[in-house]
Amino acid sequence: MDPLLLVGIAAGAIAILLFTVIKLKWPAFVALLVVAVLTALAGGIPVQDVVPLLIEGMGGTLGSVALLVGLGAMLGGIIERTGGAEVIAHAAAEALGEKRLAQALLIASGLVAIPIFFDVAFIILVPIIFAFAKAAGHRGPVAIGMPVAVFMVFIHNTVPPHPGVVGSTTLLGEDLMGLVTLSGIVLAIPMCLLVHLVGKRVTSKVFTLTPEIAEKYAGTGAAELGGAGRGRRAAVGAAVGGNDGAAVDGASGSSHVAAASSLALAPADARTGDDFTGGGSTAVSSADGELAGRRPSAGLVIALILLPILLIALGTVGGLLLTEGSTAAHVVSFLGAPAFALLVATLAAMYLLGIMHGWGRAQISEVMDGALGPAAIVILVTGAGGVFAKVLTETGVGDAVSGLLLDAGVPILLLAFLVALAFKVAQGSGTVATLSAAGIVQGTVMAGDYSSMQVVLIILAIGLGSVSLSHINDSGFWIATKFLGLSVADGLRTWTVLTSALGFTSMLLLSLVWMVV
Repeated sequence: MDPLLLVGIAAGAIAILLFTVIKLKWPAFVALLVVAVLTALAGGIPVQDVVPLLIEGMGGTLGSVALLVGLGAMLGGIIERTGGAEVIAHAAAEALGEKRLAQALLIASGLVAIPIFFDVAFIILVPIIFAFAKAAGHRGPVAIGMPVAVFMVFIHNTVPPHPGVVGSTTLLGEDLMGLVTLSGIVLAIPMCLLVHLVGKRVTSKVFTLTPEIAEKYAGTGAAELGGAGRGRRAAVGAAVGGNDGAAVDGASGSSHVAAASSLALAPADARTGDDFTGGGSTAVSSADGELAGRRPSAGLVIALILLPILLIALGTVGGLLLTEGSTAAHVVSFLGAPAFALLVATLAAMYLLGIMHGWGRAQISEVMDGALGPAAIVILVTGAGGVFAKVLTETGVGDAVSGLLLDAGVPILLLAFLVALAFKVAQGSGTVATLSAAGIVQGTVMAGDYSSMQVVLIILAIGLGSVSLSHINDSGFWIATKFLGLSVADGLRTWTVLTSALGFTSMLLLSLVWMVV
């Protein structure tokens, strides 16, 4: 088929996708499947082969996605329900001291954001943000809260087991999941420093908070470190709404923040948004009473978060050092497989955080099963994105679009970033943006003579495109602004500026690395 005609099909498919998600408010799962069918038919796929192609695309994507997102949601769920986020935050504050509360919470939020999806992770940190901001003498929670929110959503888009980056890695290089994980974490380290420095300037003005948030902040007690602080943590949390989570149904393009917390002020009207999900947002009230005063140690929670990362690092580094095909190489590869690493961490968390801290078997099962419900939405959306990507590849539409841009002199790394950025800005969902971009460049990447590290950089570039220029059609924007009491204009001056600063700066770093790998 003529390349220009294929490019026209791609333009039509994108237009229909955006129209159905933004204007008609269709669920992203349905919209992606419908557009995939139309694209397949327009691209010349025989009618009898369309449904088998859809099944092949769905099955090929869900293999890794279901395992990693499901296990990640369960691990994050039990860490959330046992108060792991809070103990990490207070431990970091005690280690760095009262003068570095912002830095402490930023570091803690980075750890928490690895296993817990953004919306729940941020919401359970809101009480701590308020208390730390009060202790630091700030007139509102924005100075500490906004850099934390942006850093967490950056990790959500660039580090597995979060769905977008898992889906793009599955499409472009499934065996590179471990290397993508380690590279994403390494990239997050300088971005932690950047968001702190830029965040200080962006949030330096005095913001006019919404009346309800201003009232909540006025009634918040300042966090105290040391023994006195430990005795007051529950009271501080209660003063600003507790630790209850909230779920965001971004899969349908809508932002619905459940009223599980007294701070849950995000509007329930339809907004196109990112595919965050409450990995542990399903509350188990029977467990809450038993766990009061039985919080795990910060060291234990950190160890459980780092356990899968260390196993993945073992597999990645071992694969480079050991003789290929040897028994040792096979064993190390097995231990370092991301799915196995997360399974080990989840089992360890069930025992060390659950049973050892007073939960019964039924309560543990309830928490773990509850974490899978919201995660299933994201898994299905990611699978539908895989179907669309498969159709783009089989029809040659993806090759035509990427080939046209490459012939125009656009480097593949920049191409991946810009395509994801265009989808993100247009419709708001990071997962849809990530998978659509991966589908467009998949044929070019697979046919190209790219090294493993170059493919990893392409995958990360797609993730960076899905986080940059985030604005009012992104549910993350509403979570951050409403929980911190900001207007839309102030949200654009803070959230949008910071997400763009991290995305574009990271892209510059990736470009420099590309020149030497």
